[in-house]
Amino acid sequence: MIVEQIWTGNAYRNFNYLIACPETGEALAIDPLDHKKCLARARDKGWTVTQILNTHEHGDHTGGNGAMISATGAKLLAHQNARDRIPGMDVGLGAGDVVRVGSSVELESLDTPGHTMSHVCLLSRTDQPALFCGDTLFNAGAGNCHNGGHPSELYDTFASQLAKLPDETLIYPGHDYIANNLAFTLDREPDNARAEALLTDVDEQDTDNAFVTTLALEKEDNTFFRLHSPSVIARLREAFPDLPDEPDEKTVFLKLRELRNNW
Repeated sequence: MIVEQIWTGNAYRNFNYLIACPETGEALAIDPLDHKKCLARARDKGWTVTQILNTHEHGDHTGGNGAMISATGAKLLAHQNARDRIPGMDVGLGAGDVVRVGSSVELESLDTPGHTMSHVCLLSRTDQPALFCGDTLFNAGAGNCHNGGHPSELYDTFASQLAKLPDETLIYPGHDYIANNLAFTLDREPDNARAEALLTDVDEQDTDNAFVTTLALEKEDNTFFRLHSPSVIARLREAFPDLPDEPDEKTVFLKLRELRNNW
């Protein structure tokens, strides 16, 4: 499996992706908003885009569909419940469905509600798994729930699915928000040395060669995985004095998401 992460450079800081089969040259485009860059990259690599996957229905992820389909004739895949919101869907995906690219790539569909209620992530069936997670999980952060989502569902997705993936899983999100998310981590957990060091590294990087995290690293520097941290809970109590003495994970997650909405 070959992964091309494409930095759009737009105001929303989108990442688009091409996933290619090295044996056949067939490729899947994930959320190809910047269709020109995606088509140019595929052409430069000698790949043929045969499928398009939208992780969810928001326009900054579906906006390139029409041009991509016109240029390639690719089939359009998305969550099975998004048909009314994503025009032209060919294939509706549910949990456990497998997306095949060429002869060698298999990607498992995960039903991951929270950011929206019709959101899918793709998990590669490779020696080192890779998660293409749209707006559910960001590097050092979590998706918002403003436009058709629900924070309780997002917590359930984190707790019951994402946290249980192998620690070596590579994380490929739909946007580059890592610097701001790490700053939020440090605001919530000022003694998180790993987040502080990574923020320095990120500030020095070239966006076209974005830092790719693993789930193990996310568990170190992503506040939304650090629900038992004494520092996180202590800082949270400053904002929410009525927080229980030993708050459960869901309460901590929901309060963090509430704070992040206005941070």
